Amino acid sequence: MSIENIDDAEGIDSVMTALKNITGVTAIDLDTNTSTALVRYDDTDTSIYAFTAAISMVDYVTQPYPIDAPQNPRYHD
Repeated sequence: MSIENIDDAEGIDSVMTALKNITGVTAIDLDTNTSTALVRYDDTDTSIYAFTAAISMVDYVTQPYPIDAPQNPRYHD
């Protein structure tokens, strides 16, 4: 997912905390250079909607990318 305007340590901490507090999240890779986050999660415990809500609550805008979407920075991984 993309995360717009995340450019300082406080913003990074806020987003990481918001995502870590979601039940079912198993790993987070936040890349500030590309303003994206790769979130691994158990889809029986949570969904992409929980991520967008959590990030919105800390005043950032997010756009989820399906793993196979060309917009996904890890599309070719």
